[in-house]
Amino acid sequence: MNYDEAVAWLYATQLHGIHLGLENIQRLTAALGIKVAGPDAPRFLHVAGTNGKGSVCAMLDACCRAAGLRTGLFTSPHLVTFRERIRLDGEMISEDEVATGLSEIRAVVEGWDHAPTFFEITTALALAWFQRRGAEVVVLETGLGGRLDATNVVTPAVSVITRIDLDHQQWLGDSLPAIALEKAGIIKPDVPVLTGPQDDEVRVVLVQMAMWRGAQMHFVFSPLRRMEIALAGSHQRWNAALAVHALELAGLDISGAAIARGLRTIEWPGRFQQITPRVVLDGAHNPASARRLTETWREVFGEQRATLLLGVLQDKDVLGICAALLPIAGRIIAVPVQNPRSATPQEICRAIGQIAPRQECIAVRDFPAALRIAESMGRRMLITGSLFLVGEALAHFQTGAVLEVSAQ
Repeated sequence: MNYDEAVAWLYATQLHGIHLGLENIQRLTAALGIKVAGPDAPRFLHVAGTNGKGSVCAMLDACCRAAGLRTGLFTSPHLVTFRERIRLDGEMISEDEVATGLSEIRAVVEGWDHAPTFFEITTALALAWFQRRGAEVVVLETGLGGRLDATNVVTPAVSVITRIDLDHQQWLGDSLPAIALEKAGIIKPDVPVLTGPQDDEVRVVLVQMAMWRGAQMHFVFSPLRRMEIALAGSHQRWNAALAVHALELAGLDISGAAIARGLRTIEWPGRFQQITPRVVLDGAHNPASARRLTETWREVFGEQRATLLLGVLQDKDVLGICAALLPIAGRIIAVPVQNPRSATPQEICRAIGQIAPRQECIAVRDFPAALRIAESMGRRMLITGSLFLVGEALAHFQTGAVLEVSAQ
């Protein structure tokens, strides 16, 4: 298979849906000879949570690379191209390496009674490539939950749990303690676990799980100060504090100078990314992240209001996201997301009408039309509500970029 054929095969596995469990990934890693634990495996830094886990992973990666460590980074979802998910020393896996790796996996899983899912295959592809390329450290972001997430096949040097809020309730449970229990599934015996500020009911679950698993629980009690962080928003200082302490707990001897250089130069697209003086992108996709986006907007732009280009997935808390963003919204342009789970622009406008009947909201058929309308309004615009919408925007603004649409 070439790259296009391999990725088409991989995307077709999304028809299998999401099946939480470790049996397939354990079988896959064994069949591919991937070392997921022990002295011959890379040092894994495993990160779960609801919000901030991608930023923490990007910070860990940047600091390790600044220290000269050969560092793999596995994140999801991608914004424009699938290759973004799998990086080594900041460089994306090549198209040829994706094609070769997926061809090998396809041959291995042919005939399996229970076909592996998109995320299981992607995780195996990443782990195999990191091993083949001699990664010393691998930063792994969980996809969904933690306990039964495919990334939980590894035994890490440290487990990090970022802020836990309501999201993916259909898979993880409809309460904070239930979601916390799933996220806490990455905690392993004798592996230090680190978290920051959490609601009381979440903290109780994490502490109890750490005690039950025989893991030492550590907390970050203050944000990182006195260092420049390339990512906007005061909440990123809490994420940076988690990243720096996690490096210490993992036993990585990284100098303060390397940490400062990593945080100062970190790039993490789609998170309050100002791609032109008048256009900001942010993938806030639940009420908690939307509230933080509103706070960051005010920290950067004061009382200035935005023309909001808003696209949300139907299975998200559309009302909660809209309510969180209203304080910074001037006009709102509702758009569909290039995803089968997208809420319609009309559904978004109806949700806004329930919360703020006088708020102007225009339903538009697609992103290019919405962008043309927003540009004519003359106000700084904020494109948000889904990482998938942010990906479409990035592809639009990047000359020659081709958006690879994925449901996960």
